[in-house]
Amino acid sequence: MTAGTAGRGSRAEGLDSVRLRLLETAAGDQPDAVALPLALQQATAALHGLGGLLHRRDPRGTGPLCLVALSGLPLGTVEGWARIGPDADVPPARAARGGAYVWLGEDVLGIGAAGVASVPLPGRAGALTVLTAEPGEPDPARRLLLHAVAAWVSGRLGTGPALGGTGAGPEPVARALDTMADGFLTVDGDWRITFLNRAAERLLGVGAAALGSTLWDVPACRVPGLECQFRRAYAERTPLTVDLRRAGRRACQVRLVPLPESGLAIWIAEVRVERTGMAGETADESGAAERTARMGELTAALTEAVTSRDVVRAVAEHVLPPFGADGLVVEAVEGGRVRVVDSVGYGPDFLGLIDGVPLSDNTAVTDALRTRTPRFLESKARFCGKYGDLSGLVAGSAMNAWAFLPLIASGRPIGCCVLSFDRPRSFSQEERTLLTAVSGLVAQALERARLYDKEHTRAQGLQRGLLPKSLPSRPAVSAAARYLPAGRGDEVGGDWYDLIPLSADRVALVIGDVMGHGITEAATMGRLRTAVRTLADLELEPVELLGHLNEIVGELGDDYYATFSFAVYDPVARTCALALAGHPPPVVVHPDGTVRSPDVPVNPPLGAAEPPFDVQELDLPEESLLVFCTDGLVDSAGRDVDEGFALLRRTLEEAVTRTSYFPDDGSDERTDRLDALCDHLVATLLPDRGQTSDDAALLVAHTHATPPGDIASCRLPEDPRAAGQAREFVRHRLATWGLQELGTTTELLVSELVGNVVRHARGPVRLRLLRSRSLICEVYDGSLTTPRIRRAGHTDEGGRGLHLVAALSRRWGTRFLGDGKCIWTEQDLPPVDRAGTDHQGRVPSASK
Repeated sequence: MTAGTAGRGSRAEGLDSVRLRLLETAAGDQPDAVALPLALQQATAALHGLGGLLHRRDPRGTGPLCLVALSGLPLGTVEGWARIGPDADVPPARAARGGAYVWLGEDVLGIGAAGVASVPLPGRAGALTVLTAEPGEPDPARRLLLHAVAAWVSGRLGTGPALGGTGAGPEPVARALDTMADGFLTVDGDWRITFLNRAAERLLGVGAAALGSTLWDVPACRVPGLECQFRRAYAERTPLTVDLRRAGRRACQVRLVPLPESGLAIWIAEVRVERTGMAGETADESGAAERTARMGELTAALTEAVTSRDVVRAVAEHVLPPFGADGLVVEAVEGGRVRVVDSVGYGPDFLGLIDGVPLSDNTAVTDALRTRTPRFLESKARFCGKYGDLSGLVAGSAMNAWAFLPLIASGRPIGCCVLSFDRPRSFSQEERTLLTAVSGLVAQALERARLYDKEHTRAQGLQRGLLPKSLPSRPAVSAAARYLPAGRGDEVGGDWYDLIPLSADRVALVIGDVMGHGITEAATMGRLRTAVRTLADLELEPVELLGHLNEIVGELGDDYYATFSFAVYDPVARTCALALAGHPPPVVVHPDGTVRSPDVPVNPPLGAAEPPFDVQELDLPEESLLVFCTDGLVDSAGRDVDEGFALLRRTLEEAVTRTSYFPDDGSDERTDRLDALCDHLVATLLPDRGQTSDDAALLVAHTHATPPGDIASCRLPEDPRAAGQAREFVRHRLATWGLQELGTTTELLVSELVGNVVRHARGPVRLRLLRSRSLICEVYDGSLTTPRIRRAGHTDEGGRGLHLVAALSRRWGTRFLGDGKCIWTEQDLPPVDRAGTDHQGRVPSASK
């Protein structure tokens, strides 16, 4: 084997292992009717085949092989293999009989296959077969994958219920399309025919053998200019309608609709009356042509539909107009009841009457679901005659005719599509056939969309559970935030925000974005948010915190990166220490309405950065706004990041000019105004949220400075006199603030803390008191040693000081500075009286 061949082999084996993992993930919780076709799809894709079949013997291991699953092939093309005798000389029987792989390089079914590859199920219980499209026998790696899929299928059948019957029934769409009077066929990206119904065979003058052949090999398609028009329409991804005049035969209208991923759907409607213009066209012909065209558009729209509501919108847009319907209700089966998914033309009162109807009730919907047969009711009289118990429901309704279409997917009823008409009307056989085909298309799309809805809702619930449920209200900061999931796409993101209270009324403002989308990124976001809170609680400086966080991201793997912004606002110094890792700086709004983006250094993203990190300290005017966001808010398909930030700044300028976001009233009023500002920013920057492809986070913080009258500090000597001077300073300041009730406790705390500094640390020594929502006491020294609570023995004379500090304060801790440390405590303030004043008759400033 050459090096190139070995490389290709290893890549193929890697892809095969991925296919098996995908199969296990996608089919694990699905019923056999879904899981077995999924297995065939993986086997067919691996061999670049036309389709796959699965045969199984009865549980006794005797008798014929019965077709139990089919993928990629119309049933009519394999009817001869629906039951295969045990001694038949065809690949599935030979593989099951001999217990070994069988290859036959012939088109035994006459469908254009290059060959047939069959492998036995373990125990010779059946066979898995793929009809290949490429010449040559599959290589050993592909044969090994077939055996692996067969083993998976065998395990599945061994644990699941046996499939009864003599074979898989025809797919609803294929059955309905096969009975249509109009021709229908599909071709792949290479213009090879992959499906055609009987009408298409007749109109094109070919048989089922045309499957697999190129469209341009069909004589009826060799019309001058036709191939050029079709190829241009496919390249431009636009639908095309062409009228064909054929000598001696009726004219045809051909409608081509490119499918989103690859391939095309083609409808051929025979025109029964030669037309010289639109005036010569009958109403029936016009309606039939429009319905045929809409079917193609519906197929494309349902392929693109992601959510259940997308499916309903597609049906409303492409089915209601051509049939002249006035109302639509799509319902789904959930827990033994029929639930409304979405509707058009009905109000909430009526929907409330039909939502949640038990399957055991006798209604038109449940009847269609039980019998798996459409119900066409031409009038109210017909409805009441069949479902008399519901006469009261329809008596006051504006609708007078209905089509109840059961939605059958994976062999089971999953819901019902109800079309309603405001006038009595009959349904022709052509309309009934077409609506049956519509129900098959809608059922497949709805089943896929419901799975997406369920998984996406679960993923979004996980992500929202990892975000703060609410932001705490702090004396230094009022804040509001928004998280906006992507409008399009099937995966969640890793954007997050947080507000973390620190000591001395300081607040950490956090926003970040884990690069990529998916459950893994959302979980990584949760891990990083937890790590940030833990590191912030340790009172680490921003540069040190980012260093630790960078190591955490780096240890996750080479493909993990995150942008991150960490800001610490100090209300006493009125400064904001800002550290950025690949993240844009915040927008700052001054009280005078000035809006600017500070010029600060931006470090590389976490996971790609090399410490140390640059940290910038900003001086903020009293009462400023800080606006943080992730790129999903400012970056979009129609504008770049710079244009997005320019729009954000203009929007903020207009907003603060129109409404003051710096009120002097209570914190609740401030928060309400910030919430309104968040909504305004989101509406302006993301006007069409349903089309966004990235999630976004927004954090708006209104800063408040600590009033000078609520700050008191003094320097202390570096000798035993310091404790006495500290107590005297505390008594005087608490008396000024009207907090004598806390005097004794506070004197004990400062005496212990200052005494520890004199005995175990070094100066300079400083004491600071802050009056806020709590009384904060801070003692600064020039040592970097960390005080720790230790267990003191019964006979020890010391070692109990920090026990006393912990017992007398609500919380306490240590934060390290560039030239030393600060030990701090917090105590609850005395309760105020009913008038909202303290014991000196004043309103405490922290409650303003």
